[in-house]
Amino acid sequence: MTAVTAGASGAAVLGPVGAAAAAGGPARRRKPKVTVLATGLKFPEGPVALPNGDVLVVEVLRGTLTRVTPDGTTSVVAELGGGPNGAALGPDGRVYVTNNGGLNGFEVGGFTFAGGTPASYVTGSIQVVDLADGSVRTLYTEADGRQLRGPNDLVFDAHGGFYFTDYGKTGASTVDRGRLFYATADGSSIRKLADGMDGPNGIGLSPDGKRLYVSETYTARVWWWEITAPGVVKGGLSLAGSGGGNFLYTAPDYTNFDSLGVEAGGNVCVASMIHAGISVVSPKGQLVEFVDINVGDDPGITNICWGGKHLSTAYITASSTGKLLKVDWPRPGLALR
Repeated sequence: MTAVTAGASGAAVLGPVGAAAAAGGPARRRKPKVTVLATGLKFPEGPVALPNGDVLVVEVLRGTLTRVTPDGTTSVVAELGGGPNGAALGPDGRVYVTNNGGLNGFEVGGFTFAGGTPASYVTGSIQVVDLADGSVRTLYTEADGRQLRGPNDLVFDAHGGFYFTDYGKTGASTVDRGRLFYATADGSSIRKLADGMDGPNGIGLSPDGKRLYVSETYTARVWWWEITAPGVVKGGLSLAGSGGGNFLYTAPDYTNFDSLGVEAGGNVCVASMIHAGISVVSPKGQLVEFVDINVGDDPGITNICWGGKHLSTAYITASSTGKLLKVDWPRPGLALR
């Protein structure tokens, strides 16, 4: 099997899958000390570290935005309904949420998973939560006259707008193709940037704001686009790249990619399921290290963010056992806009 990637010159070149990771030699496998910060969460995702030390998570199967204090106490900030999937602090101090509209919860081998389309599904949406009073406003439910199907994750840029992925929805015999969007925080503008993707999930920006990264779940691939202006992206360096994106990296074993975060130095940290942990990938497509996150054999490591002094504490969601984890990280996370 081969993949088409962009070489150093920017030209498309053919190479075996995993070649980018192998080019720098064997990647380090690290097993850090993990602290369980909170338990009993209903498929937590979208962690957001707040300046006061609290961490927000969405609970996909509970339909809430939830606060976790440093001592592990949890409290509901807002009832969102549907399936809140990702969250980010906006330029106005409110929390913006990508809501997939709802997923079915089910168990396999004693672990919880989420997927499919429940009978209660109406639409996907972008919601905004005021942390002061927990009030919720729906900002977007469609773009260009077409329904948002399953918004998954989002990231703000320096201009006050945000990029987000729409994973789509699945049925017994149907699967949506995923899409990529850019929208403004005031609810006045939303537009599609790419489509035809295979389950776009995590999303992040490079430290200089010139690259947009997106991870796909079942292909276990990371794609990137050059950002030429706010909400304007350029790909095309990889033949038939998903959504027109440029290929960066794919897992060398059976892994599902979930959401991602970016370190201050530019590495892309992709939450990896089944082969549970964090795949740390350089901007050149090399696997820097794999961080083994094994807490109760949970295969559902789904997201990462950073907080604490110097942004050196990683907060990681272990969704299939309902936990929020804390890990001392060797490199600082990127300060989000």
